[in-house]
Amino acid sequence: MNLINAVEDKQIKKDLTPFNVGDTVKVHVIIREGDKERIQVFRGDVIAKRGGGLKETFTVRKVSFGVGVERIFPLHSKMIKQIEVVRKASVRRAKLYYLRDLKGKAARLKEDQG
Repeated sequence: MNLINAVEDKQIKKDLTPFNVGDTVKVHVIIREGDKERIQVFRGDVIAKRGGGLKETFTVRKVSFGVGVERIFPLHSKMIKQIEVVRKASVRRAKLYYLRDLKGKAARLKEDQG
């Protein structure tokens, strides 16, 4: 095992809930304001996952007050307290960037029947 893998293995989270592209998730993010910390929940659809190992990231999209908001989270970040899967969806592709152009009911994803 080389040195890079040895260092990365210590920082990779082992207790993550498995989720896929298309799932609706709640990401509990630790927000630091001065010397205080609080947890803020970001709920939306996972539209992309990329990378691997310690560098793996995922993109979550939600619509807030009619404006689309996307955030890219490092999967193994210490700022992520928890990831909850709210519902699973059935999708046919790995990147759901086409959702950016859809509005209202058209932007919904089909619930997974499996």
